[in-house]
Amino acid sequence: MSMSSSALSRHGLERRRSQLNDLHRFLAQQEQTFVTLREQVQAFVDRYTSNLGEHYLELDALESQLHCATHYLAEALRRNGIEVPLPRAPQATALPVLPQLPTGTALPAPPEAGQVELAPPSLKTLYRRAAMRMHPDFAASTVERQRREQAMMTVNEAYAANNRTQLEALLLAAGESPLRVMGGNADAMQTWLTRSEQMVQGRLRVVQAHLIALQAHPMHQLWQAIAQAELKGLDPLCVMANRLRSQIQERRRELYIGQRLLPESSLAQAFLRRRVERMGVAPMAGAASSQQARRSAPAEQTL
Repeated sequence: MSMSSSALSRHGLERRRSQLNDLHRFLAQQEQTFVTLREQVQAFVDRYTSNLGEHYLELDALESQLHCATHYLAEALRRNGIEVPLPRAPQATALPVLPQLPTGTALPAPPEAGQVELAPPSLKTLYRRAAMRMHPDFAASTVERQRREQAMMTVNEAYAANNRTQLEALLLAAGESPLRVMGGNADAMQTWLTRSEQMVQGRLRVVQAHLIALQAHPMHQLWQAIAQAELKGLDPLCVMANRLRSQIQERRRELYIGQRLLPESSLAQAFLRRRVERMGVAPMAGAASSQQARRSAPAEQTL
């Protein structure tokens, strides 16, 4: 390997290390973006829960009682020979769960003598360096020329015999840098850089996927919608709370009727049919139940 190719190899490794550092800084920025956004959305979730949580709990309790009442009516009708479907059991309103970024893995330790980045020079390169140092034409005196002629003979013999060890010893004795003679850990450095790049890029894909999931989360979208409405002077959470109160009153009335219906009456069948239709409107979706989606939709439409 020539001196110029060694310099290029070293420059290439330095460039890759610089690129790895830039990539690592970008990863840290993306991680901080996720953490900041999640904290903002979580603050909204806490506010949302504080304003509406009690209403959802009360509504869940009423739905549970209604299910017991309608289940009793359905069983009574079946005992009387009237085949009716059982209403589906209500699902409790689930608390919103935001994506959580998994813990990252630390990069592997760089190879020892991390600043040494030159590959071992070739035998021809060693010979040229030895010739530059010991050639008789560079002698300053007759005595120096004779010494250089003797040394150059030894260099030529070592090169002809492919004796790398002797050439290295001659250069080191002449004051050549051990790094330029023996080379460094370029192969180990390249392996470390490749592995580190793969780890950082893999982690970056994970972080960006979680950031996209967080931005697409229903609570993030609801937070943005409510924030925009509040900038216009509106109070969406208050509107949603009022709608939940209205639903609570409706469920109370429905429960009052359901607990007092006689199983043999036609009203009982109509009551049960409406209950089955309402509970079977929407399937379960994700972490939130159809019941939660049904309750939230009227309030969110006011935004």
